[in-house]
Amino acid sequence: MNLEELWGLTLNEMEIQLSRASFATWLKQSRLVDRKDGTFFVALPNHFAKEWVENKYHKNILGAVRNFDSSAKKIEFVVRAEAAKAAPERITAEALEKFENRIDLSYQVDPQSNLNSRYTLDTFVVGPSNEMVYAAATAIVEEIGTKYNPFFVYGGVGLGKTHLIQAIGNAIRERHHGKLRPLYVSSERFTSDVVWALRNKRIEDIKKKYRNCDVLIVDDIQFIGGKEKTMEEFFHTFNALYENNKQIIISSDRPPQSLATLEDRLRSRFEGGLIADIGYPEYEMRLAIVRGKLQERRHELSDEIVDLIARRAKKNIRELEGIMNKIIFCEEMKKGPLDRAEVEDVINKSLKNFSQPVTDYQILKAVADFYSVNPEDLARRNRKKEVVEPRQVAMYLLRDILEMSYPYIGKKMGRDHTTAIHAIEKISQEINKNTSLTQKINLIKDLIYKA
Repeated sequence: MNLEELWGLTLNEMEIQLSRASFATWLKQSRLVDRKDGTFFVALPNHFAKEWVENKYHKNILGAVRNFDSSAKKIEFVVRAEAAKAAPERITAEALEKFENRIDLSYQVDPQSNLNSRYTLDTFVVGPSNEMVYAAATAIVEEIGTKYNPFFVYGGVGLGKTHLIQAIGNAIRERHHGKLRPLYVSSERFTSDVVWALRNKRIEDIKKKYRNCDVLIVDDIQFIGGKEKTMEEFFHTFNALYENNKQIIISSDRPPQSLATLEDRLRSRFEGGLIADIGYPEYEMRLAIVRGKLQERRHELSDEIVDLIARRAKKNIRELEGIMNKIIFCEEMKKGPLDRAEVEDVINKSLKNFSQPVTDYQILKAVADFYSVNPEDLARRNRKKEVVEPRQVAMYLLRDILEMSYPYIGKKMGRDHTTAIHAIEKISQEINKNTSLTQKINLIKDLIYKA
């Protein structure tokens, strides 16, 4: 039997095993080009196809070839030189980044307000985890500067804080036909502006820029903590706007009382308005987000695939969107829909990238950073009030994330195992009835996985 006949029979066998779409995409253009000492060489049109078939169908192909030629011991996949240049390359981080950048080309950042037009209240998916902040946002648009001022929203990474606060600014611009001037700025940008102004003796320029707006929106305020000049200038800017009934909107990764490096006078200003948190999205909300993003991208996925993405990507919206983008990208590369197995493979690899191994040091450092205490103090024998909760939370997370034994946790924290059991049980019971503590633990987990 020659190579062409053998491969024809093999393809007939593989066509039965695979879905029509998978067979047409991955094997229809393949061919058997050589065999030597029990090794059979299969040519594929590009590196992406080679990698995919090698990882997904190697055993199936070897078994099918053996059905017709018992001498087959090994399958080697090669790329046909004449087709490789014209065919799409395998997925790389750079290619995916270009794809995601291309998705956002239809949106523009307004140079006057720094607001991105993609963020609107209409596209903000509302559910039990964020309905309070959404209600507050719509109320602010109706009554600027008087209803909830300042408005302080906090939550973990990738839960939609930036979307919401920029959406408020865009809604105000639209409602008032550009007559009111919102200004969005990250805390890093605000800090850079202050440093530039001090170095160049142009502090009046900064005052003019930030105090002449009608709505000041500051993202990730936690990063100005410990920067004295920045905090001082922000304090005076805050007061100037507040006294003139200008709206102030602030986001953070934690509530004001947990921003220990922030000046007390700033913290008290924040606590004088409305403080609201964005929680982790439940399944129905994740499902709605995926469908909304697909409509935005003008792309279709089957209900089965949408359900799979929503069930598997639980951490945050950013993870959810990242996985969806990779699936869309793979379908564009493949020039056809992925089947369930292929989608699961993409999701598994994506989740693996999102979840790197965690160490006990990372947990202790994240807890210490969140509560603004020294990591060494967590394991010292002291009963200072400010260390009691952080220590108990650290013990709980060592058990919850790393599944460490009670004796090991006790030894790690300078205590005996009965103290560890008591602390862990206390936190376990408390999080079921204390939403503030639950939110703190979720935010600390964000710090851990972001490390």
